[in-house]
Amino acid sequence: MSQERSSLLIHNDEYRKLDQEHHEYERRLSTLTEKAVLSDEEQVEETTLKKKKLQVKDRMEAIARQVRSSAHP
Repeated sequence: MSQERSSLLIHNDEYRKLDQEHHEYERRLSTLTEKAVLSDEEQVEETTLKKKKLQVKDRMEAIARQVRSSAHP
């Protein structure tokens, strides 16, 4: 884990919450990908989870960029 990420997890509540969400989405996706066949509902859930996971990751990266730019004007 990078020092920047560790610092964000300690000092930034939004980043920490997003990190937890990201891990929850990843766990559920892992459960779904272990199945040989997904129901229609599970396929929709998988697609939705992938989109949510990507949105969370994008927001985490935006927070990290913002912190970097404010630390290095």
